[in-house]
Amino acid sequence: ASISNISMKSLKENFQKAHIVIIGSGIIGKFNALELSELGFCVTIIDPAQHKNSSNAALGLLMGNMYQKRRGRSWDLRKQSIELWPQWIAFLQQFNNKLNIEKPLIQLTTNEEKYKKLEKFIYENNDKNLKILEKDSILIKNINKAFHTKNLKGMISFKDGRINATSLLKTLDKYLKYKKINILQQEIIKIRKLNNHWISTTKINEDIKSDMVILCNSLKAVNLIDYLTHNIKLKPVLGQAIELDISDEEVDLLSLPKQFNIDGKNIIIKSKNKLIIGSTDEYNTKPGKNTFEELTDFLDKKPSWILKGKISKKWFGIRSRPFGEPSPIMKNLEDGLIICTGFYKNGILLAPACSKWVVNEVKNYLS
Repeated sequence: ASISNISMKSLKENFQKAHIVIIGSGIIGKFNALELSELGFCVTIIDPAQHKNSSNAALGLLMGNMYQKRRGRSWDLRKQSIELWPQWIAFLQQFNNKLNIEKPLIQLTTNEEKYKKLEKFIYENNDKNLKILEKDSILIKNINKAFHTKNLKGMISFKDGRINATSLLKTLDKYLKYKKINILQQEIIKIRKLNNHWISTTKINEDIKSDMVILCNSLKAVNLIDYLTHNIKLKPVLGQAIELDISDEEVDLLSLPKQFNIDGKNIIIKSKNKLIIGSTDEYNTKPGKNTFEELTDFLDKKPSWILKGKISKKWFGIRSRPFGEPSPIMKNLEDGLIICTGFYKNGILLAPACSKWVVNEVKNYLS
């Protein structure tokens, strides 16, 4: 056998012997587990309450192409993810053939200055996947009519869209089960390096030994690393959403696009009498009292069908946002310890680029 064959073979054997612990079972943790498992690594996911993480509250809007700062690390990650998502969807459809990305995505504003910015952005980038929507466009007419307003304008992105976060998590779970990936419902209270290994200690004082540890556990990651050496700060950002039931005949929700954003509020049409309004940013860990007011404040005056709507569901998620550095935090902290968290609002969008990066770091360390 040629030398390269021998080294490839021993690399694969190396990988199969290597054990990687992923702390955190949100979208990022699961994506990393999937990508590493496909390469033959032995992976364990550890999370005390996997159905309580913020991924479960995500609305799943993928704002990649319409992101207005087209340079720097943030754009590179988005661009990479936009390219990877179709491959991921194709792969995951073997576990759930209904999984897909609903397109397009529409961003609207009542603010003339913001609109001018959008116009300039589209004009300068000359991207055939983005188009300006003016007042007389049929989509805008329908939205204006439904929301009793006249001055909405914005842009449409044919490449961006929405993936159902709950459905995505369930699909990833199916995959993890099929691959017999270990998921431990434990809380890790400390990690330490011992010789060439990492020891993760659980709350009930069990030690789990691994070759590498990947921290994907949002705000809690900070408690596991040495603060003085790494000085990583994360702050909680709470996002809320409501599902409204509309009994009113005066509005036809199905005449509206499936997902759009008006001045920072995300609107998702579920059926002819159900819609979701989401995304408030509150810098604390308990939701404010007047969610309804805050979530509907994108309108000067609220149409009666919104005021009469019944809140059938209400939920929130706490995301982590890096303090003093850009989001997300993807770093090799020390030999065999990787942190991958602080995605703020873009965990789902950036999961593919993040897991690609993790895989490269892991390969470099273990080969």
